[in-house]
Amino acid sequence: MTAPIPPLPREIPDLPAIPWESTPVLKPSIVPVTAVVAPVRRPLVAVYRLLTALLAGAGVALEIHLAGPARALSYFSVQSTVLLAVVMLVSASRSWRPRRALPAALTGAVLLYVVIGAVVYHVLLAHTTPPFTMTGATTPPARWHGQWAALQVLHTLVPLAAVLDWLLLTPASRMHLRQAAGWLLFPLAYLIFLLTRARSLYPFLDVTAHGYRHTLANALLLGLAIYASAVVMITLDHARPSPVRRRV
Repeated sequence: MTAPIPPLPREIPDLPAIPWESTPVLKPSIVPVTAVVAPVRRPLVAVYRLLTALLAGAGVALEIHLAGPARALSYFSVQSTVLLAVVMLVSASRSWRPRRALPAALTGAVLLYVVIGAVVYHVLLAHTTPPFTMTGATTPPARWHGQWAALQVLHTLVPLAAVLDWLLLTPASRMHLRQAAGWLLFPLAYLIFLLTRARSLYPFLDVTAHGYRHTLANALLLGLAIYASAVVMITLDHARPSPVRRRV
C-alpha cells in the first residue's frame, strides 16, 4: 500500500504572512476623460469659427479704415474683437486637424470681453447725445453706411456669433469660478490706460468732464458689473446642457 500523503502546512516557514485585507490592484484614475480620449475632427465647427474670425477681422479693419489705427485700436471693443479673431482662428485650426481645444480660461475671458463691450455699447452709448462714434464725429452715423456698419459688426454680430459658439459648439462645465478674478486684469489695465489719456474715449469715463471722483466711481461700478457678469457666465456654463458630441 501507498503511504498516505501528509497534509500541507498552513504556513510556510520563513515566509512573511500575507495580510487578509485585500487592496485594490487598480486605483480609480483622476485623469479627466479629455486627457485620454482623442479629439474628434469637427470640420463644420472649424468653418463656423473661421467665418467668425473673418467677420471680426472685417469689423476691425473697417473701423481702422474709418477712424485710423491709433484711435480705432484704443477702444476696448476693438481690442477684445482682435483677441476674439485670434482665438477663433486658432480654435478653427484645432477643430479641423483635430487637436485639443484651447483652455476655457482663455476662451471664457475673450467671450466675456466681447459681451461686455456689446452690453456697454447698447446700454450706455447707442443712444447718447451727441451720438457715440468711434471716429470722433458729432453727427449720427447714417444707417447702412461705414461707421454704422462697423458699430453693428463689432457690438452686435461678432458678440452674437461668439455666444452661439459657446452655447452650441463648446462643451459645458469647462469654466471655473476661480478664473473670474483673473479675467478682470485686462479691463483693469484698460482703465489705467484710459485714465492716462488727455481725453477719454467713453463719456462716462471722461475725467475732464466729470473729475476723478465721479469717473472712478463709474469705473468701480463697471468693474463690479464685469465681475458679476463673469460669475453669471460661469454659472450658466455649468447649468447649460452640453452640446451633443458628434462628428461634424
